[in-house]
Amino acid sequence: MYTRRPAPRGPGPRGRRPTRGSPTEPMLRFVTRAIAAIDTLNEAIGRSVAWLVLGMMAVTGLVVVLRYGFSIGSIALQESVMYLHGLVFMVGIPYALKHDAHVRVDVLYGRLEQRGRDLVNLAGHLLFLLPLAGFVVWVSWAYTGRAWAIREGSAEVGGIEAVFLLKTLIPVLGGLLFLQGLAEIGHIVLRLLGLDRAEPEHDQEML
Repeated sequence: MYTRRPAPRGPGPRGRRPTRGSPTEPMLRFVTRAIAAIDTLNEAIGRSVAWLVLGMMAVTGLVVVLRYGFSIGSIALQESVMYLHGLVFMVGIPYALKHDAHVRVDVLYGRLEQRGRDLVNLAGHLLFLLPLAGFVVWVSWAYTGRAWAIREGSAEVGGIEAVFLLKTLIPVLGGLLFLQGLAEIGHIVLRLLGLDRAEPEHDQEML
């Protein structure tokens, strides 16, 4: 977890915070508040949808009991598992990024000092994460719009008539991921400038 510690007050630009009345103070305050708002948003979403995993397990067990214990089948119940899984997975990705809980495939990152890791992450966010998140929103916008136009439902009789809502998770994922990418870039830049001494999380598995 992030632990906020005051920056050292020693000499040098990396150890100084903008003095009161400095022209950069309003901008810094705006940036830190924006970062905090994005972090709070994705933290709340991630923690909320995590509880849906229990619901997914319960529904799956109910489907099995009804089918094999009472010979009762329900398309809607079966599809609800897919909806819950899609919701947890799609909107949980930005939460995982916030906590640095994604899997990394590299041989150098774990050997770098914190500054080196920050530079690697900054390049990755700018060159890959933000363009990818923006591309996801762009390519899914019309696709999702068509689903909303016809209120697309299940192709199965008795299924859930809300496929258009399920497809909406695609641009939502892109938007939330883009925002969290901006927040991560903000954290990194502030650390590199000596304005944010928080230690980032390293929960990811190195492969």
